[in-house]
Amino acid sequence: MNDFKKTTLDNGIRLITAPLEQGQTATIIAMFATGSRYETKEINGMSHFLEHMFFKGTEKRPTSLDITKELDGVGAEFNAFTSKDHTAYYVKVAHHHLPMAIDVVSDMLLNSKFDETELNKEKGVIVEEINMYEDNPLMYIHDIFEEEMYKNSKLGWLIAGSRETVRATTRKAMVDYKNTHYRGDNTVITVAGKLSPDVESMVQQSFSALKGEAKENDFDYEKFSVDQSAGRVRLMHRKAEQAQIGLGFPSYAYGHKDLVASKVLATILGGNMSSRLFLEVREKRGLAYMVRAGVSQYQDVGNFMVQAGLDKEKITTAIEVIREQFEKMKNDLVDSGELQRAKDYLVGRASIGLEDTSALAQWYATQEALENKIVTPSERFEQIQSVKAEDLVRVAQDLFDVNKITLAIIGPYENEDEFLELVK
Repeated sequence: MNDFKKTTLDNGIRLITAPLEQGQTATIIAMFATGSRYETKEINGMSHFLEHMFFKGTEKRPTSLDITKELDGVGAEFNAFTSKDHTAYYVKVAHHHLPMAIDVVSDMLLNSKFDETELNKEKGVIVEEINMYEDNPLMYIHDIFEEEMYKNSKLGWLIAGSRETVRATTRKAMVDYKNTHYRGDNTVITVAGKLSPDVESMVQQSFSALKGEAKENDFDYEKFSVDQSAGRVRLMHRKAEQAQIGLGFPSYAYGHKDLVASKVLATILGGNMSSRLFLEVREKRGLAYMVRAGVSQYQDVGNFMVQAGLDKEKITTAIEVIREQFEKMKNDLVDSGELQRAKDYLVGRASIGLEDTSALAQWYATQEALENKIVTPSERFEQIQSVKAEDLVRVAQDLFDVNKITLAIIGPYENEDEFLELVK
């Protein structure tokens, strides 16, 4: 999983091939460095809407059923996803079906019809998707946490947009957005798994028509700068037996020298069932069923967030316990055994995941699309193992600044002010 080859095709597409010979599958992923932070307010949600429409039919495969029947017919795994800074489409198949997978992905991305009738029907689908997320606090808490942390910035916008912007979407606006961002010089294609020698020529032939002229500011995004000087609270009132919280701080961007150390820190705090927060919040006090810590990153900033589903009557106690753990990480060295377990956990989980060719393809594509450079799995594992206890104290002191704390809550509460004391 550490061998890869990068080739720039005639139309600017960066092609990465990553062989994994011991398996019997192959995955193609096409990734574009665009997402909701590249939109304007009027078309917020366009990246996500466009992702949906690429599955609605081409001249060769006129309907969504024609696309899905062909892929289902060989047992393929296929999907797409949109984030704030990248959008991707992938198909994973038994390796001998890879030519068909490449053809389907290229056909969708190059020849989709964007039928207006289908577009108008899909508006209802996406509105229901928005409803689904809003009705699920476990999923929605991260959205409102980032809305508050990155407020007054495009990073704070919802990926799916609003019901209003979705319903206002026009075919012309969609095609214009696609032509601006879906171009060869903004595309990374990775093919991973058991590969034939002619895979590069297959991709070159299938995607040769993906062209376009770069224009000034096409790929600009509004960079986020942290100007927070006091703790923030965002409350969303919901009648519920459980409160869902997101509690955290601005963190590191892709490529930052301390990003890996912050992920080790998150693992120790709340990465698994032997983590400090799991033991303190759930096992010792019974305040939550789920509590976890994690790191998200973008090109210019990131965030470190603890998420928990809490007893609504004991939310104050739980937040105090979580904050105590932040302070301990700032002041006390982690012992060597706990540190090594966290590092081995990260390496082990990544090693297991990267045996999946779709995960391997995404590993290479994401780095190339967003950083224009690649760290192999072995290199990343070495970075993880090099983290020292002193690094964790330094990173905790850097990140866990009470003046930059954000608390998002979904629960049966009426007044944000009652929680402000918890973020001072």
